[in-house]
Amino acid sequence: MSSSACVLDGHSLTIDSVVQVARDPDVRITLDPAARRALLNSRKLVDAAIRSGQTIYGINTGFGKLANVRVSPDRIDQLQTNLIRSHASGVGTPLSPAVVRAVMLLRANVLLRPTSGVRPELVEALVALLNAGVLPLVPEQGSVGASGDLAPLSHIGLALMGEGLVLSQEGAPAPAEQALKSAGVRPYRFAPKEGIAFINGTQAQTALLALMVYDARVLWRTAVGAAAMSLEALRGTPAPLDQRIHDNRPHTGQIRAAALMRELLQESEIRESHRENDPRVQDAYSLRCAPQVLGAVADAIAFAEQTAAVELNASTDNPLVFDNGDVISGGNFHGQPVAQALDVLAMTLTTLQAIAERRVERLVNPDLSQGLPAFLTSDPGLCSGLMMVQIAAASLVAESRALAMPASIGSIPTDANQEDFVPMGMAAAFKAARILLNAQRVVAAELLCAAQGLEFLKPLAPGRGVAAMYRKLRSLDPPVPPLTFDRPPAPDLERLAAAVADGIFDPAGPATGSIPGS
Repeated sequence: MSSSACVLDGHSLTIDSVVQVARDPDVRITLDPAARRALLNSRKLVDAAIRSGQTIYGINTGFGKLANVRVSPDRIDQLQTNLIRSHASGVGTPLSPAVVRAVMLLRANVLLRPTSGVRPELVEALVALLNAGVLPLVPEQGSVGASGDLAPLSHIGLALMGEGLVLSQEGAPAPAEQALKSAGVRPYRFAPKEGIAFINGTQAQTALLALMVYDARVLWRTAVGAAAMSLEALRGTPAPLDQRIHDNRPHTGQIRAAALMRELLQESEIRESHRENDPRVQDAYSLRCAPQVLGAVADAIAFAEQTAAVELNASTDNPLVFDNGDVISGGNFHGQPVAQALDVLAMTLTTLQAIAERRVERLVNPDLSQGLPAFLTSDPGLCSGLMMVQIAAASLVAESRALAMPASIGSIPTDANQEDFVPMGMAAAFKAARILLNAQRVVAAELLCAAQGLEFLKPLAPGRGVAAMYRKLRSLDPPVPPLTFDRPPAPDLERLAAAVADGIFDPAGPATGSIPGS
């Protein structure tokens, strides 16, 4: 992606913009002046509420189970600093720089909304940190997703104060204090309400959801293309793609899948070669029902995308400030919508790879491959060909099925049972990310096998769109040449999986997706 600017206003951030900022460190973040003015007015309402002496959760009280403890006016600044420090309890492997950038961007966008009641300087300090390339070290574990992603966001807040750790340019931990000094960024001191506003939010799990939705869209189109290539290699019939069939069961994703497959198969010489006198009446489900199955996958991705799009510009901090001066404590920080969308994404990407693996089996199995040589080698017996590719795909699918159990139904009460139902959004995100990685590799396995199957049908040419995908596969750098004698398939699979993630085979054109966390 080319470098550019991303203007935050609290209400118009898109998934594509999140991906751009996350994966291009040169994108500069700026704030919309009108949004800044609205936030300043919101802060004045907070200051007035504090002066009134009323008890307001998180401003002059303790947190969670300690909400009934009133904090004296001379200590409410320290209250916010203590909150950040005490909640920086994350453990495990650090989130990748791309994910941390996305989390910081989302947090800045939400805090810019006038309901947050923070000073504009807080948003500016966070954006300055992001623009300077100073990325806090954020452990990936330790969040249950409510009251928001407390631990991950606290680690970002800690770095903003000049405490804790950041990631050096080499990816190693480094002291935040020195990193801020080197970047010319002053440590920030949280004012009343700002600490709780900063860490009450779903931005860690939402950042991961947004990145995965983007990559899932790319993967889905690639998977449809791989299915079309397998249909050609197995000399299947495109009759089940007839538009009239799908118009009579008008699920949006199903119609899209069938239309894309028809487009990819246009002008196929392979199809014409077996149009007449083919003894088969119909193909197996993994071919015949590909639009129905992959269509359902598309609809599930669309659900996750809609959830992410709403959450990017939603007020998820607490308490919220309203234009009449009311400061109300609620529960918008609860990550259930996001966790549920992540679980749906995990399940549907498991389906995508599972049906792809079934087509891989048909391609390599001489009892199912419609005349292709056993394991797609011209010398079966002496050579094992692509036998192990199907086994690798089966292993990945099995792992994904084990991971697809929803995390969002696995609440464990926290905070002395004050927070007695939590969504486990980050756990859902980690599982979905692993399943996405597996799915990209299984689709790579299908592309490898389907392309090899096409070798045995030459000189017949596949459909125009399939042929374009085949040429991209054979022209990768380094190349993935046809299999003429046994060689380790692992390098080819990894090369193809990276190309799948990067959108090289996306029929809509090259993208810049990559595996979240990579």
